[in-house]
Amino acid sequence: MHDLIQQLLLDSPFYQGAAILLVAIFMALLAPLPREYQAFYWFSQLAHSLSAKVARADRSPGQQRLAGSLSVLLLVLPFWLILSFLLELAAFPWFFECLFLYLCLCDEQFHKVAEETGQALERQDKQRARRLLSQWVYRDTRELSEVGMSKTTIEKLMTTSIYGTVATILFYAVGGAPLVLGARMIKQLEYTWPALNPQYREFGRPAYLLSYLIYWLPTLAWNFTLAIQGGPGALVQMLRPVKSPLPINNHLTTCALAAKVLDTELGGPQKFAGKRVDIARIGTGPKPTPHTISAALKLLRLSKGIWVLSVLLIPCLWAMLRLLAHA
Repeated sequence: MHDLIQQLLLDSPFYQGAAILLVAIFMALLAPLPREYQAFYWFSQLAHSLSAKVARADRSPGQQRLAGSLSVLLLVLPFWLILSFLLELAAFPWFFECLFLYLCLCDEQFHKVAEETGQALERQDKQRARRLLSQWVYRDTRELSEVGMSKTTIEKLMTTSIYGTVATILFYAVGGAPLVLGARMIKQLEYTWPALNPQYREFGRPAYLLSYLIYWLPTLAWNFTLAIQGGPGALVQMLRPVKSPLPINNHLTTCALAAKVLDTELGGPQKFAGKRVDIARIGTGPKPTPHTISAALKLLRLSKGIWVLSVLLIPCLWAMLRLLAHA
C-alpha cells in the first residue's frame, strides 16, 4: 500500500494536468467572457493597428511577406516570453496555467452565438444575425443571405474546436500552457490577417502557413472525430482531402467532412471589404437552413464530448492500472 501511494504521488502532475484541463474547458463553456473583454480580441485589435501601418499594397509580394513574418515575430514573441516567464516565477503555476487555458478556449462560446443566430434566422431577423456573426468572423456579413449566414455559422462551429478544445488538450499534453498560448496567438493572427482577403493575400501568408503547420495534427484529429460519425463515406473522404489553390486548406477538409455528415452544402464566394473572392462550393446536399445549424450544434456537442470524456477517462484508467499492478 505504501508503494502504491508513493507511485500515485509520483503521478500527481499527470492527474493535476488533467484536472486543470477539465476546469479550464468547463469554465470556458459555462462562464465565458464577453467578446469585447477577451484577451485575444484585444490581441486582434493590436494586430489590426499594426497591419494598418505596415501592410501596404504598393510593396512587392516579397516585401509584404517579409513584413508579415516580422509582424508575427513582433506580436507573438514578446508577449509569449513574458507570459511563459510569469509561469516559471509563479508561486501557484497551476492557477496561471488554468487561466491561460481558459483564455485560449474563449472562442468555444461561439456555440451560444450560433444558437442565437439560428433563432434570429428562424424569426427572419437577418439584421440581428448579421450583427452576431460580424463580431466573430473576419469577412463581410452585411450582404449575407440566410443561406450565407447559415453556411458561415456552420463553418465557424465546425472549425472552432480545432484550435480550441482539441489543440488545447494535445498541446498541453506535449508542451504545457506555453505551447497552447503560443499556438493560439498564431492562430489569432491567421484569422485577423486572413490570406483569403486580397488586402492580406501576401502579408498574411506567413501566419497562414505557420498556423497550417502547427495545427496539422489537431485538424487531423478533429477531422477523424467528425468522420467516424459520418460512416465509411466520410472516412474515405477524410483520406482524400479536398484541395484548393486558395489559402483556405487549413479548414477546407473539415468543412467538407461537416457538409458530408450534415448532408448540406457549404463553401461558396466570400467578400472582404467589398471584394469578392470566389471559393468552390463543397458538399452535394441541399443548401443549409437554420435547422441545419441545430444539427451542426448536435454534431459539435457529441464530437467535443468525445474529447472531454477522453481527458476524464485516461487518468481514471491509468489509476486503475496502477491499482491492478499492486493488487
